[in-house]
Amino acid sequence: MTVPHQSAPARPPQDKLPEDRRHMIRRRWLTAVIIVLLVGIPAGYLVISAGQSRDSGRDKERESSAAGLQDNWPSLMKRRVFEVPVPAGSWGVAYYETSNWKTSRLYVQFTTTATGLDAFLAESGTSRAALAPGRVTVGERDTDIAGWTFTEGMNWAGTTVKREKPRPTTDLTVDLTDPAFPRVYAVSTTSP
Repeated sequence: MTVPHQSAPARPPQDKLPEDRRHMIRRRWLTAVIIVLLVGIPAGYLVISAGQSRDSGRDKERESSAAGLQDNWPSLMKRRVFEVPVPAGSWGVAYYETSNWKTSRLYVQFTTTATGLDAFLAESGTSRAALAPGRVTVGERDTDIAGWTFTEGMNWAGTTVKREKPRPTTDLTVDLTDPAFPRVYAVSTTSP
């Protein structure tokens, strides 16, 4: 039995593919590019987002594991929540935050100008007139936690700013030994 011989399909002259074959190849390439973009862009976004989230978590972990005052400004959010409006241009700024199921405290210290102190007190809801001379309002427990020492021989003045709950209560002690550059110590306490 003889098998009929099949010849190869006729090719167009000069080895060119037929028009529908070129169209089909272009369509496949276009489909492949679209699939890569639809999968690649979201995957790239997820990788970048995961990296940023991990970095943010590490920053928060580093901050929460710190013991004692950190030489840095508290975030704007913390200053708003605890109502401790550190004046612009202050220096020697340091803070520490503690938190448990019952209360959260923000400890802040900074040096400012006489004008900065007046602005700080006004934004805190009090004034220089409320500062009682010779009074240290930061309690012993908070002093130990923050590592502050209120030695005798300094010109201390203090007040406590009480606000309606759930807003924080703030103990303010100011070193007015150099009235042009007062040093402020604030402990702001909130409870749920």
